[in-house]
Amino acid sequence: MIERTFTISELAAEFGLTPRAIRHYEEQGLVSPRRVGLQRIYTRRDRTRLKLTLRGKRLGLSLTDIRELIDMYDNQPDETPQLLKLVGVLGHRRATLEQQRRDIEEILAEIGAFERQCREILAARK
Repeated sequence: MIERTFTISELAAEFGLTPRAIRHYEEQGLVSPRRVGLQRIYTRRDRTRLKLTLRGKRLGLSLTDIRELIDMYDNQPDETPQLLKLVGVLGHRRATLEQQRRDIEEILAEIGAFERQCREILAARK
């Protein structure tokens, strides 16, 4: 049975990426295409790893975290370590986002106070 393969152009079109972005993911060890001359040949495994990479990026995970999680899946038949690692990474990401939300709320409150102060000064000058 012949395994389905993909070119860099096919994957770029499918995922809305540039070939350069896919080559970057290759440099980061997230995909590892086979080479035929200068052409890269991607397998279903590479396609899946690329899909998981993009999902991780949408969650705001670092490429290092994404690679570690994907590599754990490749190397261990039991998903428990991978799931434990993912829970930890997601918890850290959630904490970071919640802190950013608090920071944004504080900044918005400060901006609101400055706006009110400026309007009061302008109203007093009329």
